[in-house]
Amino acid sequence: MKNRAAADANKNTKTTRISRRNLLRGAGIVGAAAMVTACDSGADTAPKDAPGILSKKRSLKMVTSWPKNFPGTGTGAERLARRIEELSDGQIKIKVYAAGELVGGFESFDAVSQGKADMYHAAEYYWQGKSPAFNFFAAVPMGMTANEMTAWIRFGGGQELWDELSSQFNVKPLLGGNTGTQMGGWFQTDINTLEDFQGLRIRMPGLGGEVMRRVGATPVTKAGGEIFQALSQGNIDATEWIGPWNDLAFGFHTIVKKYYYPGIHEPGTALGFGTNLDLWNSLSAKERNIFENAAMAENDYMYSEFNANNARALDTLINEHGVQLNRFSDEILQKLAIVSAEVVADAAKADDLTKRVFDSFMEARRGSIRWGRISEQAFMHARSLAEA
Repeated sequence: MKNRAAADANKNTKTTRISRRNLLRGAGIVGAAAMVTACDSGADTAPKDAPGILSKKRSLKMVTSWPKNFPGTGTGAERLARRIEELSDGQIKIKVYAAGELVGGFESFDAVSQGKADMYHAAEYYWQGKSPAFNFFAAVPMGMTANEMTAWIRFGGGQELWDELSSQFNVKPLLGGNTGTQMGGWFQTDINTLEDFQGLRIRMPGLGGEVMRRVGATPVTKAGGEIFQALSQGNIDATEWIGPWNDLAFGFHTIVKKYYYPGIHEPGTALGFGTNLDLWNSLSAKERNIFENAAMAENDYMYSEFNANNARALDTLINEHGVQLNRFSDEILQKLAIVSAEVVADAAKADDLTKRVFDSFMEARRGSIRWGRISEQAFMHARSLAEA
């Protein structure tokens, strides 16, 4: 099933690849000046910030936190690398390494920070041990949806704070994808009350794992490629991963059948595309534009891809594999909301920068909630009445 899902994802990628010419035109980065390339030695031929000029040929390494060719996340990293190569007329070539091929999935940030690799593609909450502020640039419990996250980072001061945070570790960050709202997870037993979380060993990273700990569960952090074995061997009792499309590819339904929603721990998980800051500073203005616009395109493309494929995969899980779709009760969701607020507020106390990130994030969240009540939320309610 995993191989078939990966093949389908690759097929979709081939049939929907955005042409270089259209992407350049749409992104507004085609200049009147022609691209001037350097000789094979890679020597600079123009000032770094000269518009419309690629300064040198580059062969770069991207490390990821994803299994090789994994639908959505793994294929998205590959697609992002191809976008950059195509936009640069082949002047910038990027070799993508899956988790474990060059470094471990959780080691990709350090590899880029230290210059052992040039860039990474991963979820920023994996770096929360370095600073809890990183959580806010991926997902926090009861936080913001994909659209709201993108709005905050692009237009609410999020990017500037993210730059300030990551620069401490010699990294330049960009949005590189979004999985959308995730599922609550797969459980061996029914979750009817809060007491059912007691002693439960659940794979859940980030601040969501801390929420689980505070309601009595034992959170476990494992890279994606390790989850199936841990669940099948009984080392964990439950797991969340992403959503129906990826969960189907991993085959969790062959082990457990109880599938819960909603995933309050990750309401719209942004993925980070981080570049070594020394490398970033060496790029010409044209090269930076290529990186930024390729990442922007992939961020939007991946979110659309997840939404389309999650709907299909959920039908497959229920109708072909007998998966039981269950909703967490209102009692459970209300308690998780209370605990989530406490966890996120406590994380903000770590240091001044994390507090500033928290304040900016929460201001954007409040604005999104106010607007959402009379826009998408109101429409969704109206549509549900029409469908009833």
